[in-house]
Amino acid sequence: MDSQADRVLGREKKLTNAVIGFIFLLSGIEYAVILPTIWMYLQSLDAEPFYLGLVLSAFSFTELLVGPLFGYWSDRTGKTKSVIILSNCFEIAGNFMYFVGISKWFLLCSRLVAGFGSGAGASIFGYLTRVSSTKERAAVFAMAMACRQVGLLIGPAFNVFLRYSNFKLGPFHVNKFSAPGIFMCVLWTLMQPLVVFMFHDSSLKYLKTEEDEYDPLLVNETENSNEGCNRVYGAINYNGNQTIGTPFSSANDTAALLSHSSEDDLDASFPNTIKDQDHKNFEKVCPNGQLSELLREEVVVLLAAQFVTLFNQTALETLVTPLAQTYLGFQDLHNSLLYFMCGIEMLIGFLVVRILSRCSSDRLLLAFGLFICNISCIWCLVFMAKPRGNGLLFLQKLDRSQFIRDSVTIEIYTIGLGQTNCYFTERIRHIGIN
Repeated sequence: MDSQADRVLGREKKLTNAVIGFIFLLSGIEYAVILPTIWMYLQSLDAEPFYLGLVLSAFSFTELLVGPLFGYWSDRTGKTKSVIILSNCFEIAGNFMYFVGISKWFLLCSRLVAGFGSGAGASIFGYLTRVSSTKERAAVFAMAMACRQVGLLIGPAFNVFLRYSNFKLGPFHVNKFSAPGIFMCVLWTLMQPLVVFMFHDSSLKYLKTEEDEYDPLLVNETENSNEGCNRVYGAINYNGNQTIGTPFSSANDTAALLSHSSEDDLDASFPNTIKDQDHKNFEKVCPNGQLSELLREEVVVLLAAQFVTLFNQTALETLVTPLAQTYLGFQDLHNSLLYFMCGIEMLIGFLVVRILSRCSSDRLLLAFGLFICNISCIWCLVFMAKPRGNGLLFLQKLDRSQFIRDSVTIEIYTIGLGQTNCYFTERIRHIGIN
């Protein structure tokens, strides 16, 4: 019976992982399909230039607002499936509104609504954290992001045939600007049956064993009345060689560690560790456990690195279409090809990171990625502030800047997300991941 139950759970886990992969794939496709034409769509609705920034940021704004709420819901109920179904409904509604596009204001509202659907990302990452061991977590997160990168890669290819759309769908006219909206609406609608029948919250039974982690992420309330502060924080690097992801250990685990090493050795190996005798002092210093976890030095550094990287990415991608139209005369097809090349560059960067991660620590990779991002910003400051030369020269400068940035964006985001998540307890993961 146990063997049969294990097979059933194994099949459910595979189906659930496949659904999660498709969700991230569609999120990447949506971004890559809409971005190349949204500037010209706004121009057709007589929108001012600043509307491009408003529409693009509207999506992220609502995602930021609802992400912690969805994450809190799934963490407290354990029902990630319900969160995904609801978020997909927002995606369907938002993309249909984008397809209708009766005015610039309506287009702005459509991205606001679609952003609600994207808020399920925090719930999904929380789910992946609960069902994966510490050793597996980085790889699981990386594969989820790889699915999104594949979506970014193949998304612009859909514009090759969507640009020929010119027909009536009931009272609505389908053209090359509105076609991405109805296209994504159909894809998210097809996604709903997959979530309903293939996603299984029961996969949570595949929780970590003691040999996978020092302490389960789901802790009984009777064991720790003050879960946020009554924890031992482990260092990222152990013995300078092995990178571990064990963020929190129980008092029993600490005693076991102390039995195998002296107190001085423990302090040397775990410089950020809060020992048992310091728990009371720590609680006096930080009575608000949630805030103290979010404001730890390691967490602040990792979140800042992700913020700066994603800010640079979205800022440059927002400027690409207007700049390419002004200096190169690019239209929808040219923009799609440009973003297709960016997708290839990011995928190459992802593969390089996967190879380097086997022989380098996350700390070194993160520092290297931030250094490359600085080079990209300096390149833009020197060569893009006052574009000179013919169109080909401008395109070469633009592509080099994109390549430098794209090659490390996924590296910083994946490492930052995986390591940041290691520092959060169950009760604040919905806030921290978002």
